[in-house]
Amino acid sequence: MVHTDGTTTDVLVAGGGPVGLTAAAELRRRGIACRIVDRLPARLPYAKAVGIQPRTLEIWDRMGFVQAALEAAVPMRGQLAYENGVPQERMDLILPPEVPYGFAALPQYETEQIIEEFLKLFGTRIERGTELVSFAQDADGVTSRLTTPSGEEEVRTRYLVGCDGAHSIVRKGLGLSFEGGAFPEEYMLADVEVDWDLPYGYGVRAVHRDAAGAVDDLLVCIPLPGAHRYRMSMLVPPELSSLAPQGGDAVAHGLEVGRAPDLGHIQAVLDRLSPQPTTASAMRWSSVFRISHRLVDRYGEGRVFVAGDAAHIHPPTGAQGMNTGIQDAWNLAWKLALAVEGAAAPGLLASYDAERRPVGEEVVGRTVRHAAEGVQADPEDKATLMLREAQLLVGYPGSPLVQRTESDGGPGPRPGERAPDCGGLTGKIAAYPLRLYDLLRGHEHVVLLYGAGPTPDGLAELTSAVRGFAVGRVGVYAVLADADPDRPAPVPVYCDSRGEFARMYGVREPTAFVIRPDGYLGARLCPPSTSELLAHFSGVFGS
Repeated sequence: MVHTDGTTTDVLVAGGGPVGLTAAAELRRRGIACRIVDRLPARLPYAKAVGIQPRTLEIWDRMGFVQAALEAAVPMRGQLAYENGVPQERMDLILPPEVPYGFAALPQYETEQIIEEFLKLFGTRIERGTELVSFAQDADGVTSRLTTPSGEEEVRTRYLVGCDGAHSIVRKGLGLSFEGGAFPEEYMLADVEVDWDLPYGYGVRAVHRDAAGAVDDLLVCIPLPGAHRYRMSMLVPPELSSLAPQGGDAVAHGLEVGRAPDLGHIQAVLDRLSPQPTTASAMRWSSVFRISHRLVDRYGEGRVFVAGDAAHIHPPTGAQGMNTGIQDAWNLAWKLALAVEGAAAPGLLASYDAERRPVGEEVVGRTVRHAAEGVQADPEDKATLMLREAQLLVGYPGSPLVQRTESDGGPGPRPGERAPDCGGLTGKIAAYPLRLYDLLRGHEHVVLLYGAGPTPDGLAELTSAVRGFAVGRVGVYAVLADADPDRPAPVPVYCDSRGEFARMYGVREPTAFVIRPDGYLGARLCPPSTSELLAHFSGVFGS
């Protein structure tokens, strides 16, 4: 018998991994009612995705729980490389000083626990042992069929978000194509401790090449919290190899059930490839896994959307997968929140596919190249390479939400690019300077007005118009090169005391910047124009 949920919740999120948790947490943070379901009875204690990119830490800063992640993670300082036992050039993960966070490593189950604890603050928990089995949508909502520990349930929601992985029911139910292929190699993963004395915070990549130059043996180690603890990946030995697809469909991707290496398999690879003689011990878990590269033809249809592995899968090179999925969820969540509240412009939800699918396409292509040829496959300078791997160069220059004007040229970020952080902002009362991200935290859209003015009258008119157009949804700040602390103003005023804002944003003249909830520039207007600001917001909030 099917139980029908008499209450309609706003959004159903299918999948309780990092991507689904991000979507649910951001929706609940914005006051949107949602349920999040996961077919597994408990969180898996596996260190699957472990790399945390600086951009993800910026997202968690904006959401409000970055400190918990910083305290639990270990720094990723670089990578030691070896080829046929010979040390290669060391890669140091160095970013510009204005980037607030570095690279980090954290087991996926700890990432999930941190986001889940944050989600609980809003009264929402993952409904474990509950699986989405089918759905149907119409003009007004989505009817989903769930199997739960107590039977079947039918639930009505306004939207459905599929964060249900590489074998996504939501993707299949929408009939989305998932073009790509699988790599022929199989790998094994293990969470172990070793007794070498290699530098703290550095990963290890050791390969052996045959006479023809092809890689025939591989060891990749990523540091984890704990003494000498690493997640290691290696090629599968013949006795564990099986090229049969897993998961009940043609997508061969992820951990497999029933085959797992033991400590002897791990030690054998270490004996061949470890840069120092070492002994593996304290194995917490191990598994065999396959890798595919695929991308959907669209990220949603109607009231149903996909994110994370449900939309794109690719090699784990550079720890791009989970982080890309988290950004999918964050991009979608603020737009869904406005749609639920009836405050979204007609094309706002369609911008999710327009913005995120090109990102997914780029990540899939880049990780496939890097898996085959290494990061040297993209001949960028090291500084650009680091920014790209940190996901700080992700942007939406072609987005329908981005307002492009003749004043977009010159230095500093352009509309559609990430809004960089800066320090040295001093106010009238606090005795310490603030970061720009301190001002953005807890807000929706933010308008930053830079200059030695505008004049008080012009500033008041612009502020009144923006606040009247989007009541309670836009914060307004003035950042002035030389603020007068005794001069009254209609908005909070901060002095760019060290000139960092002017340098990072490339401004000398009065300019208005619109920073979106996800930390990207929506508009850059020089000089500030009330009519152009309202035109930009009409594409977000409607008229």
